[in-house]
Amino acid sequence: MSRIVVTGGAGRLGRSLVAGLAGAGHELVSLDRAVSDAPELADVEQIAVDLTDTDAAARAIAAARADALIHLAAIAVPFSAPEDVILRTNASMALGVLSAGVAAGIPKIVTASSPTVLGYGAPTGWLPDRFPLDEDTAPRPWNAYALSKLLAEQTIAMLARQTGEATRFAAFRPCYVIAPEEWRGAPTQQGHTVAERLDDPALSAPALFNYVDARDVATFVDTLLVALPEIPNAEVFFVAADDALARRPLAELLPQFVPGSERLAAGLTGTAPAFSNAKARRVLGWRPAHSWRGELGEPVTPSPSPDLARKDVLA
Repeated sequence: MSRIVVTGGAGRLGRSLVAGLAGAGHELVSLDRAVSDAPELADVEQIAVDLTDTDAAARAIAAARADALIHLAAIAVPFSAPEDVILRTNASMALGVLSAGVAAGIPKIVTASSPTVLGYGAPTGWLPDRFPLDEDTAPRPWNAYALSKLLAEQTIAMLARQTGEATRFAAFRPCYVIAPEEWRGAPTQQGHTVAERLDDPALSAPALFNYVDARDVATFVDTLLVALPEIPNAEVFFVAADDALARRPLAELLPQFVPGSERLAAGLTGTAPAFSNAKARRVLGWRPAHSWRGELGEPVTPSPSPDLARKDVLA
């Protein structure tokens, strides 16, 4: 059992992450702007703290005496605040929180990033070099939110260069997070239900039909924390479902919403997603347990069993 401090533990992803890690036997401390009455946090230690206040954040993180730090807190929606506010808030908070973890002697530090660092949806057009997208796809952020998440990834790389092997870091890019209650009809982050996103492909197209169950993010983080001492420092991982949030193959759908992608998307047949979780499967032995078909009671198409024998990092 580890003692884990989670910033942003009262948020959409935070609640499920905290609940999942607590269910796995860990002792959790949630740091957020206010104490939450969410049932997932009922038995979790919660501390209200302004994480944009560097000194206050450092005191709270040091007082937690944790074995691991998971940084989720951020302005979580692009364009939900002025661009300069999003960049200043997210980037400075990441630097302050992650540096505070190092100063407190926490040996395992993980930060949440975002698939948006890749730059899809850019107003001037965007095409990757190939599909599926993975950790080797070049980041090309075009808004302050995506840039702030790329800076968080670069912050852990910077801190790893400062600390060597004394602290183990990683970053993860969770795809479009769906919380358990959202499978039952609660609105998703953009205000639509999951069923509406499936019925109207235009709603999921801005995220390239990616998604991940919040509970699978919790199992990913639990697996990552165990593996951190054994894998290269400051690795980045996509955390994605095994399929796409779509009823039709992406080989058909993506060209409708990503101009010029016909040839690149041609291999995304069947239920294949645009984002690969192969690195997490290979390096960590992690695989998601939930799919939208299973959660909504629709027929599940079996996926081939991944080869988990290799644990090396992708070249």
